[in-house]
Amino acid sequence: MIAASSASAFERQHHFGLDGGVGMLKVGGKDSLSVGGGGGLHYTYGMTDAFDLMVEGCFMQVALEELPAKGIQSNRPTSFSNAGVGVSYVLDVLRWIPYGGVLLEGYSANGGTVQGPSIAVGGAIALGLDYAFNRTFAMGIAFRQHFPFSKISDYPTYSQLLLRVEIAWGY
Repeated sequence: MIAASSASAFERQHHFGLDGGVGMLKVGGKDSLSVGGGGGLHYTYGMTDAFDLMVEGCFMQVALEELPAKGIQSNRPTSFSNAGVGVSYVLDVLRWIPYGGVLLEGYSANGGTVQGPSIAVGGAIALGLDYAFNRTFAMGIAFRQHFPFSKISDYPTYSQLLLRVEIAWGY
């Protein structure tokens, strides 16, 4: 007799983790992407077995130096930060856990030719794939496509590719 192994998804489970990776910022009026590394933190809470609340923040050093000069706009930051809250759909009945979601985000561009922090509001699309080693530890890869709507002419697109590790509890 052949029997299927049991599969289970968990509600009310907490996840807390660290992220590290690369950020790619398109700056209006600049020919090349601003690319650099950084990291962040994330927290998720299983509202149901399929939907998670996501809270995350990240800091990226997207340039080492952006100097003011004649003809250079004052929108070229050396660092770009984001923080947001959103919801994701999670397929967590396997060790491999794919997810997709949306976030409402706040952004801050700093340094370089930017005078003080340049604040923006926008949204992000979140995609990821985690691998659960057990019920308390997972690693994965995440992609975030950000859209700073209130500064879309200055920063038309911002992407992040992140490696993530996390612990989970409360199942």
